[in-house]
Amino acid sequence: MPLGSNTKFYETPNHPFQGERISEEADLLGRYGLKNKEELWRAQSELRGYRREARILLGDAQGDAEEAELAGEEFLTRLKRYGILADEDGLDDVLSLDVTDVLERRFQTVAYRKGLANTPQQARQFIGHGHITIDGARVTTPSYKVPVAEEDRIAFDENSPLADDLHPERAEGTQE
Repeated sequence: MPLGSNTKFYETPNHPFQGERISEEADLLGRYGLKNKEELWRAQSELRGYRREARILLGDAQGDAEEAELAGEEFLTRLKRYGILADEDGLDDVLSLDVTDVLERRFQTVAYRKGLANTPQQARQFIGHGHITIDGARVTTPSYKVPVAEEDRIAFDENSPLADDLHPERAEGTQE
């Protein structure tokens, strides 16, 4: 796809001025340190895609959950690899996912939850500036979806000033 194309990876809300939805979105933006509503809408669209895929698999199997699970094994494995689904979850559980399940797997949120930053916004800044690495590799995309296997390999870059435990911007009580 050429750069600058007009393809969007999200859908905007059908009713732009609903007070309840706007306040829920504002809460999620603050809680997960998102830059703008577009990031939230992308996560919501991603979740819609997961649900659509699960419904199609269930529909093709005509309600036979075991047959649908076999057909959607690759799909379920991918969701489990990214930690969106737990290991014991099945296709039915995809339909009950919430947008927070998707947002929790963002690099920015995982780094914040690991205690590498005081706030999700600070985690976003550290990631953007290249202070936090995954397995020694710099990833500067806060929206990167972290696979469960890589979660334990998130740390400060050894060349970053933040690698020093005494750095004033380090989160309280973060000792590696």
